[in-house]
Amino acid sequence: MAALEIHRFTPQDTVDVTAARQLSDAVAAVDAPWEHPWLPEQFDAMVRTGWDGEPPTPYLASVAGTPVGTALVFLTERDNIHLARVWLAVHPDHRRRGYGSELFGHLVREVRAAGRTSVVVDAWESERSTAFAARFGLERRSQAVMRRQHLAEVDPAIVSKLYDEAARAAADYELLRVVGRTPADLVTGMVALTSAINDAPTDDLDIEDEVFTAERLADYEESVQAGGSRLLRLVARHRPTGELAGHTVVAVQVSRPTVADQHDTAVARAHRGHRLGMLLKAGMLLWLAEAEPQVETVDTWNAESNHRMIAVNEALGYRALGRELQFQRSV
Repeated sequence: MAALEIHRFTPQDTVDVTAARQLSDAVAAVDAPWEHPWLPEQFDAMVRTGWDGEPPTPYLASVAGTPVGTALVFLTERDNIHLARVWLAVHPDHRRRGYGSELFGHLVREVRAAGRTSVVVDAWESERSTAFAARFGLERRSQAVMRRQHLAEVDPAIVSKLYDEAARAAADYELLRVVGRTPADLVTGMVALTSAINDAPTDDLDIEDEVFTAERLADYEESVQAGGSRLLRLVARHRPTGELAGHTVVAVQVSRPTVADQHDTAVARAHRGHRLGMLLKAGMLLWLAEAEPQVETVDTWNAESNHRMIAVNEALGYRALGRELQFQRSV
C-alpha cells in the first residue's frame, strides 16, 4: 500500500485549498448531510483568517497524489495558550485503512512541538467517532447540537407575540440595528458585551475564558465579511444608563442569500432577568423579514446543557439536526 504523505499548505496553495474544501464537503455529505456545502469564499477565508483573525494551520493528506484526508489546527495566542483545537476528516472512500490514525498521530506531534499540552477534537456523534476517540484516549467532555430554523414554517404571529411579551418585560431597553462593522462609538461597550459569551456552558472542557479586545472584534467582523457574509447585529441598550446589555448576530451569505448563520447571542450578567434573550432573537427575525426577506434558513449551535437558550430557540422554531461531540486529552 502506498504511503500516506501529509503536508501543510497555505492560502496561496490554491490547488490544495480546493482539494481540502472538496474533501470536507464529501465528508459532510456522508457524516452530516444536513450541512450546507462550503462556499469557495467561505473556505478560503477560513484558511486565510480563521474565525476572528487567527488562521488555522491546514493540512492535506494524500496517497499517490490523491487527497484522502484533511485537517485544520487552531492555535490561538489570545487566550488558552495551553490548547489546540483540531478538526480532521478522511474521505469516505478511503476510510478503514489507518489514514485517520496516522493523520491524528502526526497532528499530535505537531501540537506538542508547538508547546501545547492539551488537544480538543470535534466530531459528529457516531459509533465511528466515539470508537476513534477511545482508541486515542480522547475523553468526551462536551456536546453541542446544531439546529436549523426554516423561516417559512415560523408563524409570524407567534414571533410577534413572543417579541411583544419580551418587550413588556424589557421596557427599560431599546434595540439598535447595526449592519456590518460596529460603529466607533459602540466598540468599547461591544467589547465588554461580547465577553458575556464566556458564561455559556462549556461542560467538562479544560478551557479558559476567551479574552476580547477591540482588535479581536474588528478581526471577527473582517473575517466574516471576507468569507462572503453580511453581518446584522441587534443590540439591546439600557436606556437609564446607556450600557449595552445584550446582542445577537446573524450572518447572511451574500452569494447564497437564502442561507444565514446565527453567531453569538449573549446578555450581560447585570441585565439578565428581563427576557432580553427572547427580545433579541425575536427582534432579529422581525428585522430579517424586513431587510433580508429572501432568507429561508438560519443555523445555530448550542451546548446541549445551555437549556435557557435552547428553550428560546425552540420556541422560535429551531429544530435539532445533529449532535457534535467535543473530545479532549493531554498531549
